Amino acid sequence: MLTERQRHILSAIVDDYIRSAEPVGSRSISKRGNVGFSPATIRNEMSDLEEMGFLEQPHTSAGRIPSHKGYRYYVDHLMHYGTLAHQEVDLLKQFFAEKMQEMERVIQHVATMLSQLTNYTSIVMGPEVLGTTLKHLQIVPLSERTAVAIIVTNTGQVENKTLTIPEGIPMSEIEKFVNLLNARLKNVPLFHFKSKLYTEIAAEMSSYASGYEELLTMLNHVMDHSEEERIFTSGTTNMLTQPEFKDVDKVKSILDLLSEAPKLVRLLDGVSGGSGVQVRIGSENAIEAVNDCSLITATYSVNGQMLGTIGILGPTRMDYGKVIYLLDHLSKDMTQVMERWYK
Repeated sequence: MLTERQRHILSAIVDDYIRSAEPVGSRSISKRGNVGFSPATIRNEMSDLEEMGFLEQPHTSAGRIPSHKGYRYYVDHLMHYGTLAHQEVDLLKQFFAEKMQEMERVIQHVATMLSQLTNYTSIVMGPEVLGTTLKHLQIVPLSERTAVAIIVTNTGQVENKTLTIPEGIPMSEIEKFVNLLNARLKNVPLFHFKSKLYTEIAAEMSSYASGYEELLTMLNHVMDHSEEERIFTSGTTNMLTQPEFKDVDKVKSILDLLSEAPKLVRLLDGVSGGSGVQVRIGSENAIEAVNDCSLITATYSVNGQMLGTIGILGPTRMDYGKVIYLLDHLSKDMTQVMERWYK
């Protein structure tokens, strides 16, 4: 349990580091008008906070930076909600006053606006990515080497994909494959389809179907369906402007992640189940590539049913108060838009 003085000093260090991106020393904290402690007292408390894991000393200088544990304590106990500038509020009002004719346009606009307002990377997941499940799959031959795959989802959506039948695979083998998929993967979320295809289904198919590897590859292409169409990112290169990400390899792994829709779905999966704004700091994230980042998310819904997720990805040294306030505000506005849309 931190003392009131330690809480005050930790809060001051996080606030200063968010603004400066430079290690914070005791002298700079003592100069703050609302602190009232001597540099020596602050140094002792900083040492204790470091021993408890709330601060880190990146090199031999006297300055400290918050650890992931320090950020978590700050977000949970010390942070003050931010506010938006008048022009930012006006931008939000203007955006939601427009009559949006297409769902994709709404999502794209939200992603762009978020990255502009925060200077971080925004990720917006459109309706149905997490909730859409497989209801029925059918493959209808068109010729000896071509067929059409018909995918029906629980939402009533029907997708048709033309595919090439692997050479030497008779239609009877394809029918076995489809029957197995319908029996085993019915009601499975589509974004989990591929992982189950290469684990549960592959093991069972290998025992009785010839050419099963070619069939798996064929279905893999068929299920490259719609994740890319319902996930939008904006401001991906904003990471390059953050001093923490001067390491080219570190930035490359993050940019690679942001370009792959299935990984983005996995990143947001799990943070999307709760209500309100959620914050994942550093290693709390599901994917190692963003272990030096924080992900803040909020959901939007209709009649209590979650439709999609809005997220901001940035350095752990992000302006938590402003981003949390913005996402809380925006998720409520998105909910209102979706309720009008679905009526």
